[in-house]
Amino acid sequence: MPRRREIAAHVLAEGSVSAADLAERFGVSVMTVYRDIDELEREGVLRRFRGGVTARPSGVFESNVAYRRNAMRREKEALAAEAVKLIEPGMSVMIDDSTTALELARLLPRIEPLTVVTNFREALNLLADERGLHLMALGGDYDPLHDSFLGVPCVEAVEALRVDLCFVSVSSVHGDHAFHQEQRIVAVKRAMIGAAGRSVLMIDHSKLGRTALHRLTPLSAFDLILVDDRTPPESLRTLDESGARYRLAPT
Repeated sequence: MPRRREIAAHVLAEGSVSAADLAERFGVSVMTVYRDIDELEREGVLRRFRGGVTARPSGVFESNVAYRRNAMRREKEALAAEAVKLIEPGMSVMIDDSTTALELARLLPRIEPLTVVTNFREALNLLADERGLHLMALGGDYDPLHDSFLGVPCVEAVEALRVDLCFVSVSSVHGDHAFHQEQRIVAVKRAMIGAAGRSVLMIDHSKLGRTALHRLTPLSAFDLILVDDRTPPESLRTLDESGARYRLAPT
């Protein structure tokens, strides 16, 4: 149900919200909101408390592409608009299975010719009919939850390549490291970073200072970090202290 996805995205962005606020925002009764919350809680996306709801930042939301696609959409579009400035015709570009990178994929037909490499089925479908792009699909074990190809075959396919630029996103940044919630994703993202002449981390402000289960890589592994300009000053100070090179994307 689209409303439930929008509720989940809104709660993730805000951290916690009252049921009354949700009812007013979506133009439904509080009883209807509670039914939606109960269903999202069963799915492991949200956690209900007295009078409201909070997000489970390391739950199903992190995996399910249908939920992720609608979260922080404005910020992702801003990050993509900044990222595309780094790409020149004739380059080879690898993008991961993040919905942030998907927003970048929408802009790639503007830059032709271009070689685009990805394991994200939605990005492959989006770009399949673009004649000016040389599209390379990374195979592996298909994961319907992420709508992407993963596993050892995917890692080996990545390691056989060398691209000019790689764009990835992660579940969280904490301190001077990037983290991801799922182990099977970590190996693929590490391989992508290693297969690129330059690698770029695209991350919206909601993921800064959060926690996730698996440490992916130091921020120093990225040549550039793109964050949106809604990032709080304390998060920017943390990035400064890490020594990472970053740029703000105007929203």
